[in-house]
Amino acid sequence: MTDAERIRLVVIFGGQSAEHEVSLVTARHVLAATDQEHYDIQPVGITRDGRWVLAEDAARALAKGPDALPDALDASGPETEPLPALVGDRRAERVVVFPLLHGPLGEDGTMQGLLELAGVPYVGCGVLASALAMDKAVAKEMLAEHGIPQARHVAFHEREVDGAARSPMLDRLEAELGYPMFVKPSNMGSSVGVSKAHDRAELTASLDEARAYDEWLVVEEAIDGREIECAVLGNLDPRASLPGEIRPGAEFYDYDDKYSSGTAELIIPAELPPGVTEQLQAMAIDAFRALRCEGMARVDFFYEPDRRGLLVNEVNTIPGFTPISMYPKMWEASGLAYPQLIDELIRLALDRYDRRASRRRSV
Repeated sequence: MTDAERIRLVVIFGGQSAEHEVSLVTARHVLAATDQEHYDIQPVGITRDGRWVLAEDAARALAKGPDALPDALDASGPETEPLPALVGDRRAERVVVFPLLHGPLGEDGTMQGLLELAGVPYVGCGVLASALAMDKAVAKEMLAEHGIPQARHVAFHEREVDGAARSPMLDRLEAELGYPMFVKPSNMGSSVGVSKAHDRAELTASLDEARAYDEWLVVEEAIDGREIECAVLGNLDPRASLPGEIRPGAEFYDYDDKYSSGTAELIIPAELPPGVTEQLQAMAIDAFRALRCEGMARVDFFYEPDRRGLLVNEVNTIPGFTPISMYPKMWEASGLAYPQLIDELIRLALDRYDRRASRRRSV
């Protein structure tokens, strides 16, 4: 590949959400695994207060080799404006953006909308799918519309637990779901703001914790089952990986278990009865399509072998790429190594952009 044929890959990381730190670690590993012979890599950070910066320290470390990169990137450097950072000189090079911004203002369609306005190809789901999947309440409505089985849940605005409205809502949750139950902010990932309530006092505290992150809340029944995940990759013809199972080291698969303690046990491929793997893969693709996903997503399931079978829990459009993250591990077990996975995601970004470009030009 000549210099003229190389793709300028803009890797965006950091962001203003509570998942800022997760993004710094994810981006480090994506940079390390990306082939510098094929891509001119430009790391761009977004600080916690929303400033865009050219991550020169990360670029210099990468130039010395992947081993020179720190364990987590630093979203600091000279300030820049978003559009010049994203677009570059498109007359001289092909640009693809790889957004690695977990949570709100990155994974929820806002960044994807900016990239659409900038007119550049980007990795992952588009505006609609990103917004749908990020909002757990709306995603559950869409999955239900497509007949995809899920756990029992109640979604509501925080005003329904304010003042005199709180007691009736608590009564409803106890009657419909029973203890224990999980309380989540509707728009957040990485288990941030998620807690498990075993009684009314814990439920009240859990609702207040979730409200710190979002005004919309989701409360779900606690499932006594296995946690199974499946990675989906593709645009119009997506394919599903071998599934993986998570056995949490804590009471549930919380933030520390995902990113800090490393005590969760990850089993890939998941040991499932004959036919269940194929059923799970088909359901993962159905959920992917129901939310209009393209590029990539990780579909999380509960498996109740003696009751309801497979239940879709969530769809994550920018899954983690840290060393203990399931998405790349499941594809590796399915025969697609990490560097090749990144290549495929970039190819899919260009494929979608080129497919839609002719429609943008039509009258």
